[in-house]
Amino acid sequence: MIDDMQNTAVAELDPREPNEEGVPKENPEYPAQHDHQQQPTEAVPEENAIARLIVKRAGAETDVEFPVNSPCIIGRFDPSVGPIDIDLASLPEGSYVSRKHAKFHLVDGVWMVKDLGSSNGTFVLRDDFERVEESEIANGTEIALGNARFVFKLS
Repeated sequence: MIDDMQNTAVAELDPREPNEEGVPKENPEYPAQHDHQQQPTEAVPEENAIARLIVKRAGAETDVEFPVNSPCIIGRFDPSVGPIDIDLASLPEGSYVSRKHAKFHLVDGVWMVKDLGSSNGTFVLRDDFERVEESEIANGTEIALGNARFVFKLS
């Protein structure tokens, strides 16, 4: 591209062109669409979060949690699939989570979890873990995405 004001050649970067690691290159002219390296928070979730997913391991809640707003897509970020709201790729259990695994959303004031065609399923703990296509969830509901276990908490 030629800059008409200065008659100099200007390199035009494609904001979607990945680097060696497959991550889109940063370009200050194009704001990032997704923070692909989202890390779980250990502090209180953001002020606008109205729910949290707390990672559960070995039967106990951990200090790893993710803020949840409605609607919220949870999975593992992949540039070929597009952005998600909660990226579980950093978790050891994340390898069993699909790229777009589940959606959390409010319907008439009731929280719902909906499986998005995941390979390893979305489960809600009732008497035992039950695989669901869509299910109502409430404060304290235990949820499994593949083998990643969480407790859903209202903030």
